[in-house]
Amino acid sequence: MQNRAPQKAEQVYELLRRSIILLEIEPGSALVEKDICAELAISRTPVREAVLRLAEEGLVNVIPHSGTYVSRISLPVAEEGFTIRRALEIESVRRAATRYTEESGAGLSATIERMRALVSAGQLDRYLDEDDAFHAGIARMSGMPRIWKFITMAKVHLDRMRQLSAPVPGHLAMVTEQHAAIFAAIAAGKADQAELAMRIHLEASFDVMIRLYQDRASMFQPRED
Repeated sequence: MQNRAPQKAEQVYELLRRSIILLEIEPGSALVEKDICAELAISRTPVREAVLRLAEEGLVNVIPHSGTYVSRISLPVAEEGFTIRRALEIESVRRAATRYTEESGAGLSATIERMRALVSAGQLDRYLDEDDAFHAGIARMSGMPRIWKFITMAKVHLDRMRQLSAPVPGHLAMVTEQHAAIFAAIAAGKADQAELAMRIHLEASFDVMIRLYQDRASMFQPRED
């Protein structure tokens, strides 16, 4: 019974975090605690705990005597997250290329096939989950699975930009084939080739995200000169 409140707070946190990252709750929108409580049929305590965690991640802004609002995407923070992610993913993929087995590779291969199926079916809302599963699988193969935990923490604002880029025509099809190139290099045990393929993938994807900045400026925090 004592664990019920923390469990509820965790569930509310995960639900709100996912909704914010998937842009189901748009940047700038108000988060009204009493409405969330009514919708989820829970008390305010777990909602408040969840909101505090979201504030610590920079996903919401709690303004005294005003309310709680979903933060707009910070391009500088997203760029920082990208830099951290690239450094850790390169280390991860190089290590994975030295530890590949057919058994561990089967999971990555299956993930790529699911990605192709989702792109063909136009189910873009589910694609990013598979994308994360692919990169998390590389981290596990590297022998340092906690790398993915740190990447996940660093890429919060970047993830919302990824969501914006998903509908760009041809983008996810290109991303899927980049994943296939990364996997092929890992399976061949070629660390240098795997690193290059990962760099190309991450940098090309970030370039697509950056190009959306001007078109969706209302979702971003104003840049300081």
